[in-house]
Amino acid sequence: MNISNMENGIILIVDDNPTNLGVLFDFLVDSGFQVLVAQDGEDAIEQVEYALPDLILLDVLMPGMDGFETCQYLKAKESTKDIPVIFMTALSETVDKVRGLNLGAVDYITKPLQHEEVLARVKIHLSIRNLSKRLQEQNVHLQQEIQERTKAENALLKLTSELEERVKERTAALFQSNQQLQGEIQERIFTEQALQESEARYREQANQLEVAFRQLQETQSQLVHSEKMSSLGQLVAGVAYEINNPINFIYGNLTHAYQYTQDLLDLLNLYAKSTPSPLSEIQKLTEAIDLEFLSQDLPKLLSSMKVGADRIREIIQSLRIFSRVDEAQMKPVNLHAGLDSTLLILHNRFKVSSNQLGIQLVKEYGDLPLVECYAGQLNQVFMNLLANAIDALEEYDKERSPQEIYFCRSTIWIRTEVTDNEFVTIWIGDTGAGMTQEIRDRLFDPFFTTKPVGRGTGLGLSISQEIVVSKHGGQIICLSAPGQGTEFMIKIPMRSHPLELALATPYHFGCD
Repeated sequence: MNISNMENGIILIVDDNPTNLGVLFDFLVDSGFQVLVAQDGEDAIEQVEYALPDLILLDVLMPGMDGFETCQYLKAKESTKDIPVIFMTALSETVDKVRGLNLGAVDYITKPLQHEEVLARVKIHLSIRNLSKRLQEQNVHLQQEIQERTKAENALLKLTSELEERVKERTAALFQSNQQLQGEIQERIFTEQALQESEARYREQANQLEVAFRQLQETQSQLVHSEKMSSLGQLVAGVAYEINNPINFIYGNLTHAYQYTQDLLDLLNLYAKSTPSPLSEIQKLTEAIDLEFLSQDLPKLLSSMKVGADRIREIIQSLRIFSRVDEAQMKPVNLHAGLDSTLLILHNRFKVSSNQLGIQLVKEYGDLPLVECYAGQLNQVFMNLLANAIDALEEYDKERSPQEIYFCRSTIWIRTEVTDNEFVTIWIGDTGAGMTQEIRDRLFDPFFTTKPVGRGTGLGLSISQEIVVSKHGGQIICLSAPGQGTEFMIKIPMRSHPLELALATPYHFGCD
């Protein structure tokens, strides 16, 4: 298969949902592909034994052998290891996606499937596979050319030897033999030049294919990174949007419900005054429902419901501030609002529990102007740093005695200030165990994590560095030592054009 007839590629779809299987089969067939189907992992493995597809669309969650096991099996076999596998899944956790990529998958398509996205990803990975095949074919062809050249050189050497022998044997026809020899030598030179030109041409084509392959790989990495970056903001914004309408309905009607209840209670009191001796049935019902208590408690109940509704509206507002999905461009924003919305989302992790004293939060906000930035992306940075600080303090407190925790309570510090009249600096620190120089040097490496398996992907700080440095022209620095806690300095320009950066004086945290 080549690029021009890529539409004739064979695609194997593996999905246990017949509806999804039918819809995707019809769409890909209509798009010009040859399509095979399988309803589970075992069926897929049998399919590839008889006909090797050019690409596999593999569902993750299936009964029996799931998608991860199927992919691992295919990548372990020599005959199927090079077939690109694209996972189809509704899972949105980063750890699930990293697991699939580590097993050998080339991409993810998130359910519900979008036909345009499926077609685009299928085409790009078929192109990558085609380019890889072409590169292999070109290498084989080049080896054949080299072998043919070697044979030609050997033949020419043999011919030269024969000509020299003929010169010795035919001294009488020396002039004619010399003419013939010169012609054959010229032919040899032309042949060698042609072979050299052909070799150089094929080497150049191979280099071009390698460059194109690397560019396609970089594009794929950027797509995966963008999906990871946007998933949390989209989730938070979606939750806030879905909750906002029903809570507004409840909140808007609570005032009327309170007034209606008060009017009914006033009418009931007036009726009781005007009828001092009601019917016996009314008296029995009054005692059964404890009318006096109900009249006092019902307004309190409605007031409590209003307090709860107010709290939910505050949380929704904080979620909307945190996500900022509607702000794709740089614009002036209040960074304190982003910090506060992030803290509100993490509020539950600061609370005192039955066996823990809780984490103390100290905010030292300076007088910050509005800062031109990508608010949603910076909120992601705040979330990563604060969540890591909480995790570190929780692990640190497990190793300390209750007396140590009481006299030196775990604390997270947040300080903001304007530096050099051009920059805003945010310090986020904790009083945890700190870290060694070796760990600190690798802290921003992709996929590096100190957390147990299953609890961290090692992408949070790497993505945070990309946001601060590449997107905002700023700095993010970690200062830490064993027993001295950890602090991160984030420094960004107040305006969108990056200026020359200068390090601020370190601000240390810790218990005396």
